[in-house]
Amino acid sequence: MNFSLQEILENELVKIIPLEEIHFGKLFQLAKDEEVWSQHPNKNRFQRAIFQNFFIGAIESKGAFSIINKTTNQFIGSTRFYNFNEIENSIFIGYTFYGKEFWGKNYNAIVKKLMLDYIFKYVEVVNFHVGTENYRSQKAMKKLGAKNLGTLEIAYFGEESKLNILYKIKKVDWIESN
Repeated sequence: MNFSLQEILENELVKIIPLEEIHFGKLFQLAKDEEVWSQHPNKNRFQRAIFQNFFIGAIESKGAFSIINKTTNQFIGSTRFYNFNEIENSIFIGYTFYGKEFWGKNYNAIVKKLMLDYIFKYVEVVNFHVGTENYRSQKAMKKLGAKNLGTLEIAYFGEESKLNILYKIKKVDWIESN
């Protein structure tokens, strides 16, 4: 792998910085709202102990980020790169969540564009796991031009496996559409 999974990425609206343990409190303030997880496969992540497990998995992944609004310097969510596959020249983007007050404000599209523009310098394919009941994220995948490849069981870090939809974006398709 000749690239960083935790490159600082930014534009005029957001800054995506490597996740650090000191970010736990600010991210948990966003994550403790039960509605944030209402469509996710693991609906109980609003509970401190469950979120802490999620956070530990994020730290251990060495590909996780905190997302910050550059204007207000507020933490607004988290995301990550994971499961780089050198043979397939692919990677996943996911484990993304935003505080409810930041929904519907185009942050997800802006963040995903920053991440995709960066990572497509190094890989040919980006994949996403999206819970079968996560309709907001499924809609976001369609807006990004991701292809639905069907369902599969995915076990998140220290959690039971859940049914997810696998989405894919190829570099050539991303470049053509952007």
